[in-house]
Amino acid sequence: MAEVILLAEPGRPVGSRSARRLRADGRVPAVVYGQGVDPVPVTVHARDLRTALSTDAGLNAVLSLRVDGKKYLTMARELQRHPVRGTVVHVDFQVVDPERQISAEVPISLTGEAVELHRSEGVLDQQLFALPVRARPADIPAHLEVDVSEVVIGSVIRVAEIALPSGVTSELDPESIVVAGQPPRVQEVEAAEAAAEAEAEAGAAPAEAAPGEGEARGAQAASAGGEGTGAGGSGEG
Repeated sequence: MAEVILLAEPGRPVGSRSARRLRADGRVPAVVYGQGVDPVPVTVHARDLRTALSTDAGLNAVLSLRVDGKKYLTMARELQRHPVRGTVVHVDFQVVDPERQISAEVPISLTGEAVELHRSEGVLDQQLFALPVRARPADIPAHLEVDVSEVVIGSVIRVAEIALPSGVTSELDPESIVVAGQPPRVQEVEAAEAAAEAEAEAGAAPAEAAPGEGEARGAQAASAGGEGTGAGGSGEG
């Protein structure tokens, strides 16, 4: 993965009012940090930042951050966005060692067409959209491809089936499901309705038996009352 050069200006005033002025000027407040590096407050041009993060590598791009004559090999690890406009309002640049593995989330891209699944009116259910991996910064892939051509109803593709490039590993459970072939939605609804009806019938059975139980208890009470009356009559005689 090629390095992307990004220019930054050192030092910046602190406080929300100063940050708003910077953003109004098209600059984004940021901080550079990492092991063995004191935090360095900087600013970057919003347009340059968008360009740097718009390569195929996305947020996993390795950025060669140039700050006042110094060079930091970094990655954008946390982007804070405006809740309405979605623009970046702050970014953390983490200094990385090119020879040490780091953690990253790699997007999963589906390829191929599940012809048999679609012919059966099934649904392609993607359950995992990014895979957590560990690799050296330069070895982090831009994305991981998963071929869904052979997916049919009832079949799944698991993490263990993803082909990882050399030097890339994942600690996610290999049995985790990436993609599953699901039956048509109509069948799922019908199955759910049938299950609900079965539960309703099972719950109604004891209720239907309740009146009979009440009659039996009434008969027992009447019999007990009759015996008591008989006993009383015997005593009077």
